[in-house]
Amino acid sequence: MATVTFKNIPDDLYEQLKRAAHAHHRSVNSELIYCLEQTYKPTRLSATEIASKAAALRSRVTVPILSTDEINDAINQGRE
Repeated sequence: MATVTFKNIPDDLYEQLKRAAHAHHRSVNSELIYCLEQTYKPTRLSATEIASKAAALRSRVTVPILSTDEINDAINQGRE
């Protein structure tokens, strides 16, 4: 594996990286590798996986679903 040295990392960026590493129970080096992998080796999701994730998120919504008429009324409110 290759070794890379990063120089002149702004202090605030390094602190953010350290906090993220701590939150994810990783070393700073592992967190940096994870971030690079997410940027340069993104995982492609299938349409089925995206739909499944969307359904899971929708199931967590606790507010009532608005009807089309309610949405249109809100859009048009004050336009008359």
